[in-house]
Amino acid sequence: MENTFWTALATSLLAAIVTSVGIYTIRNFVGWGQRNSTYFMCFAAGVLISASFLHIIPKSFSMNPHAPTYLLVGFFSLHLFNRFITAFVCQKNPEKEQYGIALVPMIGIGIHSLLDGFVYSIAFTVSIFTGFLATAGMVLHEFPEGIIIYLLLLKGGFKERNAMILAFLSAALTTPLGMLISYPIISEIDKPTLGALLALSAGALVYVGATHLLPKAEQEHKKYSFVALSGGVLVAIIIVLSKP
Repeated sequence: MENTFWTALATSLLAAIVTSVGIYTIRNFVGWGQRNSTYFMCFAAGVLISASFLHIIPKSFSMNPHAPTYLLVGFFSLHLFNRFITAFVCQKNPEKEQYGIALVPMIGIGIHSLLDGFVYSIAFTVSIFTGFLATAGMVLHEFPEGIIIYLLLLKGGFKERNAMILAFLSAALTTPLGMLISYPIISEIDKPTLGALLALSAGALVYVGATHLLPKAEQEHKKYSFVALSGGVLVAIIIVLSKP
């Protein structure tokens, strides 16, 4: 049991490191990142939307009969949060009118990364092999996840240092944190509860991809944006196929 804990912790830290490497890399090539941010947004949207529809939503539906309700709650919760940011932050502070572009995806991906930590706990509790299969799938999307959150925070008007810190806290640190929170109580988390959490996460991710990332990307009219979107869909398929 103790070895299982340390293995799950190590792999969740690996996920956090991969995300951090993405953040660090893009911070040192900001100009290149800004020029290609549309492609990153399309790629991220492809991953988030496809992974949600192909795996997270069906899985949550099989675990909880009320999962569709939680899916809807997850979607509209971020919508309401976006409206709140727009009404009470952006309109009252015109210089911060772009904050919603960054904060809503940051919250959505933060929730998802926290639940990734839950998945590490559960998978390694089942078996070491199952845990490593889960790790192989999830690490694939960590690197671009760190990049896209950092770039969106910059687009939202955050300074580089603040964007780096917020990206690290929301996309990287939340994964080992989720593992540490969930591991002691993993035996008490029943299937319906986990299904509800997965559905909430899926609703948030679909909102981020479909209403935030894709519309912004389409405004740019980049020549190869569809290729980037297709690449994201392909990565999502690989993630789904590598899931235990």
